[in-house]
Amino acid sequence: MYAGLRPYGIDIAANGAVAAVANIGRGMGDNDTISLIDLRAKPPRVVETVTVGQTPEGINFSPDGSLVAVVVMNGSNKAKESPFFNDNGKLLLFRVSGTSFSKVGEVPIGHWSQGAAFSADGRTILVGNMVEKELQVLEWTGSALRDTGHRIKVKGGPAAVRTADR
Repeated sequence: MYAGLRPYGIDIAANGAVAAVANIGRGMGDNDTISLIDLRAKPPRVVETVTVGQTPEGINFSPDGSLVAVVVMNGSNKAKESPFFNDNGKLLLFRVSGTSFSKVGEVPIGHWSQGAAFSADGRTILVGNMVEKELQVLEWTGSALRDTGHRIKVKGGPAAVRTADR
C-alpha cells in the first residue's frame, strides 16, 4: 500500500475503522498530502488523498474519531531567503465522514510546528511550536477553529505531543 510520497505521521481512529497518514514529500516546496486508509476494507487500502501544503508532519484523530488535526510546517522551517518560506505554519482540521475528509478549519500556528493533541472532549487542541518553545492552545467550537491566544511555555522544543485522550 502506498499512501503518498514519504509517509511520516500516522494515527488510527479509536474505532479502528480508518487511519490517517501525513505524507511529507521531499521538502522541496511542493504541496504535500494526507491520506485516509480504510482499515476495514479487504485488503485495507488508501481511499482518499488531499493536498494540505508544505510538510504535514503531525497528524492526530480527535478522541471520537470525527476530526483529524494536521500540523503543516508550511515552509516556516525554511530559511527566510528561501522562496518557499512562510512566516507561520498552519493547523488544518478535517471532518472524517466514513472514508472521506472535508476541511472544516484552518488557523496560523508557530514555526517548525510538529505535533497536535486533542483534549478528551475534542474541543481543545494543543500544537507544539518548536521555535517558540511553546504549546499553542486552539479551540474547536463545533463549527469553527480558533486560536485562544493562550501559550504554554516549555523548556525545549515540543517535537511531539500527546494527551491521554482515549
